[in-house]
Amino acid sequence: MRRLPTVLVVEDESAIAELISVNLRHSGFRPIWAMDSATAQTELDSALPDVVLLDWMLPGESGLTLAKRWRAHPRTKAVPIIMLTARGDEVDRVAGLDAGADDYIAKPFSTKELLARIRALLRRRAPEEEVKVVTLGRLSLDAATHRVSFQDQPLKLGPTEFKLLHYLMTHAERVHSRSQLLDQVWGDHVFIEERTVDVHVKRLREALGEQAAAMIETVRGAGYRLTVAGLTATVSADVG
Repeated sequence: MRRLPTVLVVEDESAIAELISVNLRHSGFRPIWAMDSATAQTELDSALPDVVLLDWMLPGESGLTLAKRWRAHPRTKAVPIIMLTARGDEVDRVAGLDAGADDYIAKPFSTKELLARIRALLRRRAPEEEVKVVTLGRLSLDAATHRVSFQDQPLKLGPTEFKLLHYLMTHAERVHSRSQLLDQVWGDHVFIEERTVDVHVKRLREALGEQAAAMIETVRGAGYRLTVAGLTATVSADVG
């Protein structure tokens, strides 16, 4: 039987906690409710949930204090945290994210959006089989040594361009929207505009050089795709 992902709902307002819990159950999650900081800590000490929905204002310690403590502890530092609070000002969002939250949702909120954020966070945190060396055509990337080469010639890439290329190469031939690339390469993208992707794709193409850059296709109205077809077309044009 498939294990349901657990969501620790740390919320002192029972009506909100019940609304969230009902929607979580209907969407294939197992909610656990903690109405204050002490109960939340007890639940976390007992078993690590897959995600924590953490209210800012709580009886006892604040959600902000809990987030900081959990991020500082080796056992809980990797637990995904979504802050859920009425404090929606930019300074509060920044404080929540700086405290270690992976995402931040202000009340009142859409339950559909909340569920989508939870699923997106779980996708980002899902362990993928580590592929150290990826080769596509004559383009090769070694994740262990952080090296990229084309036709056996080394290429110099910045850290973001390397991560972007690594993702595109391990998901070749698929079209990825800008928002998907932000989600997968940058992680939380609360304060990052989609045009940031265009800037880094441009830098990546420049670093790859004319031939290898042709492998990155712009799919109008959809996003970007890495394909060997672009490389084949370039070679054919050179031969002709």
